[in-house]
Amino acid sequence: MTTKGLRWRIKTRKRNARKPPRPPQAAARDPLADHPMLPYMHEHLEWLAVHGYSADTVQSRRVAIRRFIVWCDERGLMKPADVSKQVVERYQRHLFYYRKPDGKPLTSGTQMGCLVPLKLWFRWLARENHILYNPASELDIPRDGKRLPRVVLSIPEVEAILAEADPSDPMGLRDRALLELLYSTGLRRTEAANLAIYDADFHRRLIAVREGKNKRDRVVPIGERALAWLDKYLLEGRPQLLTHEHEALFVTDYGEPCLPAFIAARMRKYMECAGINKPGATHLLRHACATHMLEGGADIRFLQAMLGHEKLETTAIYTHVAIDKLQAIHTATHPARLHRAQHEPGSAPAPEAQEALARVLDADEAEPDQTA
Repeated sequence: MTTKGLRWRIKTRKRNARKPPRPPQAAARDPLADHPMLPYMHEHLEWLAVHGYSADTVQSRRVAIRRFIVWCDERGLMKPADVSKQVVERYQRHLFYYRKPDGKPLTSGTQMGCLVPLKLWFRWLARENHILYNPASELDIPRDGKRLPRVVLSIPEVEAILAEADPSDPMGLRDRALLELLYSTGLRRTEAANLAIYDADFHRRLIAVREGKNKRDRVVPIGERALAWLDKYLLEGRPQLLTHEHEALFVTDYGEPCLPAFIAARMRKYMECAGINKPGATHLLRHACATHMLEGGADIRFLQAMLGHEKLETTAIYTHVAIDKLQAIHTATHPARLHRAQHEPGSAPAPEAQEALARVLDADEAEPDQTA
């Protein structure tokens, strides 16, 4: 460095030393910080956490109640006692007519997600004597229709996605083991991210899911192929990725425990590599697992226990998706076809059609009468 350059640097340091330090930037002030309803919300959320509600549930309740408080603030409603039955019904109509930036209305599920926490909040306020009565006690929650999965991956599509994970390096080996486990067990991405190394029982071929949705534990069987990839990952891949000791089963490229968003990003990457342009990510493997097992003859109550559904009606959605057997029966029995059947009209139906029809009739007779 030249003498001139050294003098310039010394002079710059002296000038900067004389400058007063910049004041720290103040954090953005919460516009609802002084709203009288906010302390009641915080007290309710604390009550939920103390009584064992999950962090995700507490956060969703926070978002829903805060949205209502913002709506009340715009209308000059400052205290829970200011909220009447008519106000709650007016808020429900507001949600129904609300339009998102793209012009679409809120789905019935989103409206339920806004109103159910509100109803429970006011019930808590009345029970704790913060208000004289519950204005939301008679609020009718909109019915949420049972919607089928938008997309179900076929078996060749699933195999194409799994094959994209290159097991020649530790990251690819981890991804292959992760995708195989998701497809074999039907776990949610959060459940897969929370797995520990001791949750895999190789001798009994089981995966222990601890504190799944609604904090329910369950044990899930895992297939031989997925278990083999998992064993290979634990022996060859995880030790190379691990930077410090912890119990997480799946780790990132930097040795940290995987987060649900990381798992979804890996799934989306391999879908794009396989040329599958369908909406969704990790949950597609869960849908595929349930649908393919149902088509293979699995009992719906077994699937309910495996997927961790609280209600059988949730699992029953997959019976409307798995239609391969129904298609085969339709093809074998319906007379309106593009090509004429092998046998002449009036002759006996084909043996496979008779067997398919007999199975359907037997299953129909075995079902209890719901109208009795």
